[in-house]
Amino acid sequence: MASPSQDLLDAKVWNHIISYINSMALRSALQLRIPDAIHKHGKPITLSQLADALCINKEKSNALYRLMRILVHFNFFDKVTISGQEEGEAYSLTRASRVFIRDEPLSLAPFALLLTDPAFIDPFHHMTEWFQDECPTAYFTKNRMGHWEFAAKDEKWNQKFNEGIAAEARFVSSILVREYKHVFEGLKTMVDVAGGTGEVAKALAGAFSGLNCIVLDLPHVVAGMEGSENVMFVSGDMFEFIPPADAVFLKWIMHECGDEDCIKILRKCKEAIADSKSNGKKVIIVDMVVDEEKQACEETETQLLVDVLIMAHYPGKERTEKEWAKLFAAAAFNNYKITPTLGVKSIIELFP
Repeated sequence: MASPSQDLLDAKVWNHIISYINSMALRSALQLRIPDAIHKHGKPITLSQLADALCINKEKSNALYRLMRILVHFNFFDKVTISGQEEGEAYSLTRASRVFIRDEPLSLAPFALLLTDPAFIDPFHHMTEWFQDECPTAYFTKNRMGHWEFAAKDEKWNQKFNEGIAAEARFVSSILVREYKHVFEGLKTMVDVAGGTGEVAKALAGAFSGLNCIVLDLPHVVAGMEGSENVMFVSGDMFEFIPPADAVFLKWIMHECGDEDCIKILRKCKEAIADSKSNGKKVIIVDMVVDEEKQACEETETQLLVDVLIMAHYPGKERTEKEWAKLFAAAAFNNYKITPTLGVKSIIELFP
């Protein structure tokens, strides 16, 4: 029998085994509101100042140092040297940690806390069981129901989920209205399918004075939502009916669905824009397009991680361009255009 290889003691093996610690360290920092404390301080903050600001147990100051050390290593914070009365080492925000300041309009803190919530992590403990049972997802194996059914029954979880998704939607919307206005120019009406709390619709309606948006989502999602002059909330099922418009918008919806359901949704989208008189009528999809050959390794890694996250929670997947094209053809669309713009996500324009 061959002896164990020295390669098995390689740091890469160790790092892969315990990589969940990265997520949990970040979650702890966000729950303690460390980015907010540094931001409020207004300048680099020493460890003792940070401990005071967070009301940390004095006996755990070294533990706070160790938490900050790993987050500095992963560039969530910077460690700098300061002089003067408070001479020594101090911590400052980086570009990465600034997006987690709670009071910022585009804060991603609720989104990060959502994805690191036990409800999102627990299904992975049932993955092996799921591979051997008849359930559609590991989430179903654990909870005996799907995501949307669970959210409809649990008001507290529904609120937490909506807040997390809304935070991500506001972040993406800010990029869309700033850098990709041409995608929406000329449209008079648009339906945001499964648009949640309407963050995308509000941002686009605010950026284009002539654009009226309808947010379509399930009853428990839009319950109590108030519209405005150019944003309307409609309760409904995208598999049954999508209101008519010049364009239908689908952000991070298709990757949650299996191929058959995607085709059903796309056909409903085509029906929705069929009677539009706009020359620019189309379906706009914001989702991932996996391309392991052309993308940077880090981007592919993110997409593959999200794909397994989707596998654990939903019947869908992250798709390659070939897989997307197959769906578009099955739904009888004639042409499409992919713009790889939003980090690991792309804008797909689908034309009838």
